[in-house]
Amino acid sequence: MTCAGCVAKVSHLIHSIRDVESVSIELETKKVELQASRPVQLSEIQSILAEHPKYAAKEMDQAERKPNPLKTYWPLLLIGAFLVLLSSIATLQSGEGLNKWMEYFMGGFFIVFSFFKFLDIRGFANSYRSYDLLARILPIYGFVYPFFELGLGLAWLFLGGTFEVALITVMLMGFSAIGVIQAVSQKKSIQCACLGTVFNLPMSSVTIIEDLLMVLMASIMLLPSF
Repeated sequence: MTCAGCVAKVSHLIHSIRDVESVSIELETKKVELQASRPVQLSEIQSILAEHPKYAAKEMDQAERKPNPLKTYWPLLLIGAFLVLLSSIATLQSGEGLNKWMEYFMGGFFIVFSFFKFLDIRGFANSYRSYDLLARILPIYGFVYPFFELGLGLAWLFLGGTFEVALITVMLMGFSAIGVIQAVSQKKSIQCACLGTVFNLPMSSVTIIEDLLMVLMASIMLLPSF
């Protein structure tokens, strides 16, 4: 595979295999990950690619199965660092305290993460449906979810950490975390949809921490002292 067109073609071919639910392809490493309701044999993939000699499939060796965690989660870490920096600068300029910092951080968090989902909303919806409990039942929820995130981001920035905004955040992210925890506990090898389909982030405990961190920060805002 040499371009995005190749990725789309191979993804389409593999997705045509019976019981395959989602396909994730990393162009740089040529790595393909898929989720299916049954074990899919390598021979099935090789068979579907046989009519397209430009493409071939082989099993990864043990060394290739262990990606560098820092490299894998670098986009997520970089986004987090930028949000922390910008939230800190804005808070210092406003002269307010921790609650204002959390409002800036959460507002930026939801807006940035919704942006990446909007880049390929259909791809996000398909990936999200593979592990979210509600999206699995109502596929349309995957298309609506980025709008919820965008709305929450704007609410945190313009309305602040009101009781209503914080409560909705706890409910939305808390429910989302249930599906993530379930997927991780079952050791499913699927793509995390937190940054849409732009980055190939695996579902892991990092995703759980990300969701629960938002729940924790929103819960703090519900306390009377805040």
